[in-house]
Amino acid sequence: MLNGLEARFIYFPQREYAASPEDFGLRADTLSLESSGGVRLRGWWIHGDGRTALLFFHGNGGNISHRLERAKLLVESLGLDIFLVDYRGYGASGGKPDENGLYADAEAVFRAATERGFRPDRIVLFGESLGCAVAIETALRHPCRAVILETPFLSIAAMAKAIYPFLPRFVIRTRFDNEAKIARVTAPKLIVAAGRDDVVPPGHARRLFELASEPRELYEISGATHNDTYVAGGRAYLEVWRRFLSGKGES
Repeated sequence: MLNGLEARFIYFPQREYAASPEDFGLRADTLSLESSGGVRLRGWWIHGDGRTALLFFHGNGGNISHRLERAKLLVESLGLDIFLVDYRGYGASGGKPDENGLYADAEAVFRAATERGFRPDRIVLFGESLGCAVAIETALRHPCRAVILETPFLSIAAMAKAIYPFLPRFVIRTRFDNEAKIARVTAPKLIVAAGRDDVVPPGHARRLFELASEPRELYEISGATHNDTYVAGGRAYLEVWRRFLSGKGES
């Protein structure tokens, strides 16, 4: 009962898709991947120029169809191939979400990218919000080219303290403890903070940057809220991505 109550505070999946890649003029292959426990995951391999794969680990609400606008921007501006797959319990994927399940789902996505010809040094891990925890755990398990964390949080316990200060601590069993893990991620890291984040306190991203090992970069978008970073950031947002992925570092 407690686990079910906790899950309702963390995961907000939607089953119905709002759009398809074709609606955005994107070329995509449908993916059907097997995760741990025989859970079947559904998603898309959205084609870019074939050089770099971005594994897109989305946030805790909606499903992959709600990330297609951003996917189109990244494909058309940066040429990235994007592996956009729903976690268990989201969209057309089976099962129910939980912390270890999401980590296992990321393993299936990473495996799918390598099986389709992308070496680890051509794979970038991208997490938004909850997906940051998935990206960090995946980076600890596999070498990769880089990690991009957008509007990350310190941990579920820290988020519960900020949002539900009267919630008893014993109710919180899910960890997603980015604060404890970030220093061990050796790949280059770009941490994106929304200056007006209305979900995660912006200080969480700044603290993760302080704890992260080099190479690291912090990019704060002063006018952005939690879900509109790429809109509020505009052209500058894409240029930061371009420079970071080129390995040139801060100018």
